[in-house]
Amino acid sequence: MTDADVVEELRGAGVRRGDLVALALVPGVGLGMAAASGALSWSCEAEGTSVVVGLVEDALRPRWVWWSTETAVPLIRSGVRVATCWDIAAVHRLLFGGWRADPARVWAQLHHLPVGTLPTTAPPDLFNYDSDDGDSEGPVRPDGYLRPEWAGGAWARTPGGARRWAELASKVAGLQQASLAELKDRPMAGARARSESTAELLCAELSADGLPMDRAVAQEIVASSVGPRPHTGIEAADQRAQRDAEVLRHAPAGEQVDLRNPAQVRSLLAKAGIELPDTRAWRLRALAGTHPLVDSLLVWRKAERVATTYGYTWLDEHLGDDGRLRGLWTGSDGAAGRMTASAGLHNMPIEMRAAVAAEAGHVFVRADLGQVEPRVLAAVSGDKALVRATLDDDMYAPVAEQLELDRGTAKVAVLGAMYGQTTGDGARALRRLEDAYPVAMAYLADAYRSGQAGRDLRTYGGRLVPMSSVGAAGTGASEERGVAAARGRYGRNALVQGAAAELFKVWAVTVRARGARHGAQIVLCLHDELLVQVGAESAVTVAQLLDDCLQEAVRHWAPGSSVRFLADTAVVERWSDAKGAEVLPDGRRKAEVPAAATGGPQRAKSRPTIDT
Repeated sequence: MTDADVVEELRGAGVRRGDLVALALVPGVGLGMAAASGALSWSCEAEGTSVVVGLVEDALRPRWVWWSTETAVPLIRSGVRVATCWDIAAVHRLLFGGWRADPARVWAQLHHLPVGTLPTTAPPDLFNYDSDDGDSEGPVRPDGYLRPEWAGGAWARTPGGARRWAELASKVAGLQQASLAELKDRPMAGARARSESTAELLCAELSADGLPMDRAVAQEIVASSVGPRPHTGIEAADQRAQRDAEVLRHAPAGEQVDLRNPAQVRSLLAKAGIELPDTRAWRLRALAGTHPLVDSLLVWRKAERVATTYGYTWLDEHLGDDGRLRGLWTGSDGAAGRMTASAGLHNMPIEMRAAVAAEAGHVFVRADLGQVEPRVLAAVSGDKALVRATLDDDMYAPVAEQLELDRGTAKVAVLGAMYGQTTGDGARALRRLEDAYPVAMAYLADAYRSGQAGRDLRTYGGRLVPMSSVGAAGTGASEERGVAAARGRYGRNALVQGAAAELFKVWAVTVRARGARHGAQIVLCLHDELLVQVGAESAVTVAQLLDDCLQEAVRHWAPGSSVRFLADTAVVERWSDAKGAEVLPDGRRKAEVPAAATGGPQRAKSRPTIDT
């Protein structure tokens, strides 16, 4: 069978644009595909497996079904970028919660088999010898579990094994679709499964492509905090001692303290007359300017963080010769479903942002969702009064007016209601919130009670948030109450954060799809912020596109909702230059465009934000 025959076989089997086609890929061995209907499956022993996938993608653009993004990695490395997928592992995390989503577990839970007794692979002997072709026995055991040899990768030995593994993936995708359809109170769960899958595909691309960095500037930032690059262990120890000495010179005479030991630092502060329950950074920052010891500790902490986490070793390990900083991205943290990344990409110090620079001839379009979590709360709860507040550019202003409080207190009250603040101004304003926004507050209260009781929750988009495993059973009544209260706070916040994460990922994958024609490349997804690199000539167009994509994402995420979502957008050359877009008097958004990118000062303006 030729490569062209593959396309005709699939087309003849009735495969059309967007249909599910399962794929199992083994570079250098072959591949297997299976149509969702099960009407067609076959294997190909060609070396150029990615070429075959590329041809099918160009001709039919199916939704590729695979067990995890491990299948996407060799395609991306070979230059093949597919549009959409059904990621079995991502959908499993949506349906069953948590992080673990290996094939054996996925199969068992879909078939209601206990996961505590998953079979394991025994060492080969005369009686359980597994043949080299990985295809002599079917993938499913008589007791209904997957054979551990298959789940462990035996299918990848031959094209025939890949074909059967693809057929199995096709069946699993069908079972997942049926399970999603059973979530009657979460009608958008199927759509979320698709966006979550494509978000995992985006993560695979982010992992491969990396974040553009200016190496020279990055090294300058590190040097400004910890000194020049040490060439020996002795030099590194000397720099560490110098950093410590800058703090200890403000300590009482004769004190020798390990600054990396919180208990000793707390004792040192007490001897200087500064009593604190702990030495967390936010407590120290609140005392900035009150004592030189506190100020020097704050400086030391920044330098120590750079030296130990974001220093020269970090750059050597993660910044490639092509000027791209790479980490491993995942589409779900296993809890509420937020995107995460390794290599410090989600916790990079603000000072290091000056080193994140667009490549020559390019700029960044940076967009940050504004007040996203309270707006999400309005959408998922359906509280009409809170929905009306979102129509304002600054929704805390009408909330403050409704509560008859100043804006700052109103903001603390709303955030406290979502995060579980039980003391201070937020708690005192809670009664007013309950009177003004009863539906939203009842939504949060229900989540709190369910979490407190250990009842599992589901986000607006259908992600399971297991509550029975949150916390540990206490040894006494007071400890048990504390654990229950912690579960309640976690559940309340997880529903809002989880829904916000779902909206963000719908937005991100929409930008990925719509921006492709303009050469726009997402290079960073940070909580509620997108950083997109694009050719300077397309900056204004893409700035507008990000807002258009947000409105499209909202319509897909919450059909019929009238909640207004906003993104502050700016076109910049370095991440550190990014500032929130201004709001024009008529409600339009605008973004500054660097003069260097366009040959002169310009403004990018977008149409009025669309209420959805």
